[in-house]
Amino acid sequence: MGDIVLGLVGADYVLLAADCSVARSIVRYQDTEDKIYPLGDSSAATRQIMACAGPTSDRTNFCEYVQRNVQLYTLQAGTPLTTKAVANFARNELAVALRKGPFQTNILLGGYDDNKGPSLYFMDYMASLHAVDKGAHGYGGYFTLGLLDREYKKNMTLDEGIKLLKQCIAELDARFLLNMPRFIGKVVDKTGVRTVSLE
Repeated sequence: MGDIVLGLVGADYVLLAADCSVARSIVRYQDTEDKIYPLGDSSAATRQIMACAGPTSDRTNFCEYVQRNVQLYTLQAGTPLTTKAVANFARNELAVALRKGPFQTNILLGGYDDNKGPSLYFMDYMASLHAVDKGAHGYGGYFTLGLLDREYKKNMTLDEGIKLLKQCIAELDARFLLNMPRFIGKVVDKTGVRTVSLE
């Protein structure tokens, strides 16, 4: 729950942000972890990124499992999965694991499909799935969802989206007990996936 993941859909992009800390109990192990996983090939007709929050082992195992299976499907079928299909696949895998050995992983999955445009999906460790315009996971969501509700508007430009996520990070710096020194931001759009600065 100490992990923080934020995301929003803009005019022609999805922007995701995640803290870079790996911590357990009172110890921070590192602050350079990239919790946003690219899925598939950026040159394909559909491009996705997945921001994950949760214990390091569950997060890494589950997200890399989804990443590898999306790549495998693309190689076998010769066509990439849509963002909605990837979201449903990940949700199904979480639901199956829930009855065996659950993954404590919360996910924001964003993507851009050439025929549909940008979309964002909210998934929690209980395998619920919702298409959303904006979302947050972790304790940071308690501090930022009100700000996102107030400031978010449809068809935001990329600069407006980055500015809004910077406001969310500033709110966390001011109010959240835990210090999250670094955030990474990634945007997915028709040109592919790229990293953006949130400092």
